[in-house]
Amino acid sequence: MPNSTDEPGTRETGRVELAVVGAGPAGLAAAVTAADHGLDVVLLDAAAAPGGQYYRSPADGLGATRPGALHHDWRTFTELSARLAAHRDTGTIRHLTGHQVWTVERTGDGDWILHAVTGADEEVRTAVRARRMLLATGAHERQLPFPGWTLPGVVGAAGAQAMLKSGLVLPGRRIVVAGSGPLLQAVALSLTRAGARVPALVEAAGYGAYARAPRVLAANPGKAAEGARFAAELARARVRVLSHRAVTEVHGDERVEAVTVSRVDRRWRPVAGTGRRIACDALAVGHGLMPQLDLAVAAGCGTRPGPDGTHAVTLDEQLRTTVPGVWAAGESGGIGGVELALCEGELAALSIVREIRGGVRVREARRAVALRRSRRRLRSFADLMGAVHRPGPGWREWLTDGTEVCRCEEVGAGRIRTACEELGAGDTRTVKLLTRAGMGWCQGRTCGFAVREIAAAHGGGQEPGGPDRRPVACPVKLSTLADLSGPG
Repeated sequence: MPNSTDEPGTRETGRVELAVVGAGPAGLAAAVTAADHGLDVVLLDAAAAPGGQYYRSPADGLGATRPGALHHDWRTFTELSARLAAHRDTGTIRHLTGHQVWTVERTGDGDWILHAVTGADEEVRTAVRARRMLLATGAHERQLPFPGWTLPGVVGAAGAQAMLKSGLVLPGRRIVVAGSGPLLQAVALSLTRAGARVPALVEAAGYGAYARAPRVLAANPGKAAEGARFAAELARARVRVLSHRAVTEVHGDERVEAVTVSRVDRRWRPVAGTGRRIACDALAVGHGLMPQLDLAVAAGCGTRPGPDGTHAVTLDEQLRTTVPGVWAAGESGGIGGVELALCEGELAALSIVREIRGGVRVREARRAVALRRSRRRLRSFADLMGAVHRPGPGWREWLTDGTEVCRCEEVGAGRIRTACEELGAGDTRTVKLLTRAGMGWCQGRTCGFAVREIAAAHGGGQEPGGPDRRPVACPVKLSTLADLSGPG
């Protein structure tokens, strides 16, 4: 393989034992644990500070005096941050902030080269060569389109929380929270604590479905207790929780003025005559999260379908992927929440230490056994959560022909249906070629799930399984591509 790290304009960091991509809960726990056991670690992250989306913090210039008030279990993050700072001081961890890894490639001797760009104009290109690689790339929101969802004032549920955590701003003063999944409860509570009025939390699924898995609930009593606390606090804040309902239309001229909330059946089909308007000036909506798999797929890692309708990296009990030398932790292996991400990050690090060093001490071996036990317990709850809140196929009945599905390219549902039913498109790729759906700036991250579902319903069931495959994980300049002298 050509020496990719000698490209003009590319900075080489030198060979390390472990490269960790992502400084969220999983990546942060993995990096500090590996460094604790003597590994030389490079931690790459696109953000300017560690924590990921979950532990996102206000910018220093905002003068926030109590950033922990916006978070759950802030103490864990401060402890991990202190350990990271200590390892940075000793040089056992090099934390490369503002570094977006856009592709990875394998060398002939089994090492990995991670290519990253830095700065708004990709001013610096960095290549990290590592013996082992751990992917903790997190997730992005899953959105389902509906009439009016492109109006100003409609934001992602996680996006609303991010605005509050990082910018200390609210998307509105009277905010309806809608979609499906336990994240909605946390978002609604964060907004009310910050002074917003949340007239309704609209959940398309039903929380009663959790009772169908009593063994899983019994094994995770903390989850049930947390849910009860959230419900009690929502009641105190006078937030109405409307289950088995969905926002099926947004109203307004220049921005959101109201939403229509309709009852939905078990397949998420709207029940005729049940629509009811709720006045609001913003809508925070999300239908769960989707693992960010671009780098994992580029590295050749196998994936599996999950109970929530998404795909995740296939992992063994040591958090190894199907590709030798590559591990994954956190949401990459399936949406499961911060507790599971922290557990998997530490467990993956111990697995890597064992492989590189040829074993671990008895204490670390016992710790790994306990972590595997916790992971199995937490993963069982995550699978239950995914199954309960998985979007039903009836959501497609919310769409009119004019409802935009791909916002970047302004492609409506009618054009996608026509491409399938009249032009012979049988899968997402063909729909993309015929309509440009998914070819915009986000490269299908926002509309990909919806386009795939519509194509499967109207294209004769020919839709192939598996996640989208992209040659690069983020937009890069042609000059950056040209400088990559070896194949990925």
